[in-house]
Amino acid sequence: MKTRFSMALLACAPMIAQAPALGTPAIEARIDALLKQMTLEEKVGQLNQVSPGIPFGPKGERIDDAAMVASGQVGSMLNLRDGAHAAKFQKLAVEKSRLHIPLLFGLDVVHGYRATFPIPLGLSATWNPELIEQTSRVAAQEASAQGVRWTFSPMVDIARDARWGRIAESAGEDPYLGSLIAKAFVRGYQGERLSDPTSILACAKHFVGYGASEAGRDYNSTEISERTLRQVYLPPFQAAVNQGAGTLMSSFNAINGVPASSNAFTLDQILRKEWGFQGLVVSDYASVRETMAHGIANDDATAARKSFLAGLDMDMGSNVFLPELPALLKSGAVPPARLDEAVRRVLRLKFALGLFENPYPGPAPTEGPLTPQVRALARRAAEESFVLLRNEPVKGSPLLPLKAAAGQKIALIGPHADDALEMLGSWAIRGRAEDVVTLRAALAERTTREKMSLLTAKGTEILGGDESGFAKALRVAREADVVVMALGEKAEYTGEATSRAHLDLPGNQQQLLEAVAATGKPIVLVLFNGRPLTVTWAGQHVPAILEAWSPGNEAGPALVATLFGDVNPSGRLTVSFPRSVGQEPLYYNALSTGRPVSPDMDLSQPPRGFEASRWVSRYIDEVNAPLFPFGHGLSYTSFQYSPVSVSSPTLSAAALNDRQGSLRVSADLTNTGTRSGTSVAQLYIRLRGTSVARPVRELKGFQRVALAPGETRKVEFEVGKEALAFWNMEMKCLAEPSALSLWIAPDSASGKAAEVDITP
Repeated sequence: MKTRFSMALLACAPMIAQAPALGTPAIEARIDALLKQMTLEEKVGQLNQVSPGIPFGPKGERIDDAAMVASGQVGSMLNLRDGAHAAKFQKLAVEKSRLHIPLLFGLDVVHGYRATFPIPLGLSATWNPELIEQTSRVAAQEASAQGVRWTFSPMVDIARDARWGRIAESAGEDPYLGSLIAKAFVRGYQGERLSDPTSILACAKHFVGYGASEAGRDYNSTEISERTLRQVYLPPFQAAVNQGAGTLMSSFNAINGVPASSNAFTLDQILRKEWGFQGLVVSDYASVRETMAHGIANDDATAARKSFLAGLDMDMGSNVFLPELPALLKSGAVPPARLDEAVRRVLRLKFALGLFENPYPGPAPTEGPLTPQVRALARRAAEESFVLLRNEPVKGSPLLPLKAAAGQKIALIGPHADDALEMLGSWAIRGRAEDVVTLRAALAERTTREKMSLLTAKGTEILGGDESGFAKALRVAREADVVVMALGEKAEYTGEATSRAHLDLPGNQQQLLEAVAATGKPIVLVLFNGRPLTVTWAGQHVPAILEAWSPGNEAGPALVATLFGDVNPSGRLTVSFPRSVGQEPLYYNALSTGRPVSPDMDLSQPPRGFEASRWVSRYIDEVNAPLFPFGHGLSYTSFQYSPVSVSSPTLSAAALNDRQGSLRVSADLTNTGTRSGTSVAQLYIRLRGTSVARPVRELKGFQRVALAPGETRKVEFEVGKEALAFWNMEMKCLAEPSALSLWIAPDSASGKAAEVDITP
């Protein structure tokens, strides 16, 4: 059987408008009519977003939310508790304000509303955009039923540093995969049409470069060359825009000295002029006022003027636009056309959503249990997100999957074994502990049914150093035939404002792990975390490691099915796992140095004297390679990739740039094991001899391929300009004459390349 896959994304943004129109002629006519009726103050009010009950003014004074809404001083609200709360404010806007313009309610619906799916980093490990679209559609349906018609998601920042807590909200370190996932989120949230009452606006955030925060420290500044900005950090945003995302959010960071919320190059030149984006750009919370802390404004008026003229449309939480823009307009510092442009963008979305016709949500759903259909989707998402990192033999056979044998004793140890809230992860916006099935609950049901014994001990807390629980943990470990250890981070250690300088297991979990390992019993380590951790010791001493992320409502059933082999793991890493925190930032698609490490060099020992291995780009106390590379993931079966075949040994750069040339690249993939399984065939390229250096590998395609034992399938990719063009020395998006290497491999560190010559 033969499968073909064509590149779906451009390697660099074309200098033409790509964004689809968000309005229609009828909507634009309605906007024109409404704008003519609006006062200056009412227009500015549409650009003001508030969070009820939050300190609002420069001195932290609270506001009369209701009075502001009734007087038309608020265009949008965020963080409403429920549909009834939203309806109260909507009634004021629609019935009390002079022009009856409805409010737009926003919320951080990041990986589910009430139904909680794996965190985005876990969802990305599925390498399954269609599945992610389905989870986002459920989130949209649940949120819209409570009046939320705008989510501040997806976060499409490229994240190359595991110290940055918001890596948990990302799709990882690769712009190609991140772009496909960005589009999937947008499709799921916005549905087929925005006017569908179950659709919500997507908001691609944080625009742009936030994932490059220096030292992995949240809110920190970034230094990003224009080439890297365009090649690495912008593609997922453009993909979201091309998919029709209605909104973008500016980021907290400064980019090369200019705060993102007042950066005309990104907000106007790239987003509006090059991409043709017609939607709304909202600031991140209070980031307009924060331009003063950045040092480019000394007062609110200057902060408002610089951000607004740069292209920011809505002020989230700063209370800067509302008091300052009227005077700036009256003085001529801000032109009236710019105000009308921003207000038009807000109104366009409100009309497109149908809020003028249907401002209130329908009857709220009953507060019953999650439906079987939603639970089935949550379970499938969790199962496909798990990554089998390690599975070494114990007594001649891989430790996983576990054998269900009557009389077998399984010890379950660790603070994540029975903590429902921890399974939900960060940004579990309306998730409930009672909706979660924990690992302990699911394992207890399975062991009872299979007539096995389950021995449990918490062992320790996630944080802290109390070892009083070690004794019980060691006792049950010694009694057991196999030990499952549930360790990891607290959910609150991931997401916003959770940067870490150390990436090991928090508290004394490492000491617990080593103590249990000293009993000699075989251990399966299940990791719950929102970022790569430095589990180097476990990678050398623990036979089996399963990465579970924060898996959501169906954590327990999904894990038990995977541990016992009912489900064969198919997740693959979208971030590199470091051996040491000193390797960060760490990512597979790096540039080669002028002194790269040769394959025969042993970096496991410090260099001696003046030997050749000293004078290369290396550490003297650590190897360069990650513990687990991007794309890595094992299976309960085995796969074999044939050598890569190409349709031609040469390719013309001129033909590529005219979109007249392409290359077919293929390999045979065989399931050489005894179980059915899914491999993720990954296409990588490298270009050499180009005007600017290109990464040592770049992902340009992938396929999830399910194979029965002994089955072979040909996987094929078509490689054209979309894969081979890049921002060259003249900052033009072109393919160049070069030497091209291509891999079809199970991860970013494997495979043998085929070679092609790209001629002029």
